Amino acid sequence: MARQVFTKAFKLEAVRLLDAGKQPAAAIARELGIKREKLYAWRTQLRERGPDAFHDRPGRPAADESAEVKRLKRELERVTEERDILKKAAAYFARELP
Repeated sequence: MARQVFTKAFKLEAVRLLDAGKQPAAAIARELGIKREKLYAWRTQLRERGPDAFHDRPGRPAADESAEVKRLKRELERVTEERDILKKAAAYFARELP
């Protein structure tokens, strides 16, 4: 069985429903398809860590972040190469000056 991954928005909404107190925790958990203990754990995490308690994909950057990292690495490589060329050109022209 694959491990379920819940988004930050899902967890925040689940905790909001729990804190609203309009339904018992067991009913909310059953409706959301999670264990009641998980619901309480999320509430505890939110209270202890605040708004930064949850991440969408813990341990892994999101797909768009990964693509951005790759793009930035390519750009860094290009800019580094340009800098090296300019350094060599500056050294060459500095020797030519009287």
